[in-house]
Amino acid sequence: MRTFDYLRAENVTSAIAEAAKPETRYLAGGTTLVDLMKLNVERPEHLVDITRLPGLDTIEVSTDVIRIGALAKMSKVAADTDIIGAAPVLSESLWRAASAQLRNMASIGGNLMQRTRCIYFRDPGAYSNCNKRNPGSGCAALEGVNRNHAVLGTSDACIAIYPGDFAVSLVAFDATVLISGSIERRVPIDEFYLLPGQTPNLEHQLAPGEMIVGIEIPHVAALKRSHYLKVRDRASYEFAAASAAVGIEFEADGRTVRDVRIAVGGVATKPWRLRAVEDALKGKSIDEAMLRTAAAAAVDGAKSSGHNAFKIELTPKVVARALMTVGDIA
Repeated sequence: MRTFDYLRAENVTSAIAEAAKPETRYLAGGTTLVDLMKLNVERPEHLVDITRLPGLDTIEVSTDVIRIGALAKMSKVAADTDIIGAAPVLSESLWRAASAQLRNMASIGGNLMQRTRCIYFRDPGAYSNCNKRNPGSGCAALEGVNRNHAVLGTSDACIAIYPGDFAVSLVAFDATVLISGSIERRVPIDEFYLLPGQTPNLEHQLAPGEMIVGIEIPHVAALKRSHYLKVRDRASYEFAAASAAVGIEFEADGRTVRDVRIAVGGVATKPWRLRAVEDALKGKSIDEAMLRTAAAAAVDGAKSSGHNAFKIELTPKVVARALMTVGDIA
């Protein structure tokens, strides 16, 4: 690990000013950053500790919007009774992530900023060819062991997967990332994350000297009937092989879809919204056969790199099962 300077910020303004300096990173829970520093993937010269900034750990649930501060702990948000009642998918996506110890440490803002678990990205000593870590060097995963890599949103420069759960639920429900810096910005979360293209080292829209200060989720009816389904190789402490965040609002008849929200994780280079599947279901009376047919479009444009071909078959099944759960279809 590279040696570094440490500063504890007293307010957002001073934290942002320090973070604008070259080779500087924010430190909140540290559950991703410290790991990557130990691996020599992240090598900051300066750390700005933001854990004690006031007012950034609040949770507010109103009739119009859910607001979550960036420094709220994952476990605190997951256990919040108002969140559980109003938006089960948010709570479930957090409970199914990481371990109890990590959820107690990790902040919501840090969770959004977590980086890929690609084995080639995380091992600079053995693999210098990683475009995400070393732009222009190539992608070792393309010809390597890529079972856990992406099949959607990939490019010939990078197939690294976005590993998180919570952001998948946020993308499904049109959340907005609140950013503070020289100007205040509100960025739709689906635009916050960037596709790799030929610049996989650019993962998000957060610029140096900016900080995520919160998240807003519009309070729509489909949030009330929502669910996060995560399929993985073992029952806990594992990243998704495929996951789905879904929500449905029915018409008065209880079967015709008025609104539906769907996003998938574990299979793409960013949290992946399935608008084509949503459009296929709106206005329709659903049953199992229809859901499975519509869910097939979840992998339109998917590309296997070899070992991860199973994800193309698995993903529509996960989407259909999650929709059957919220639709009360056995």
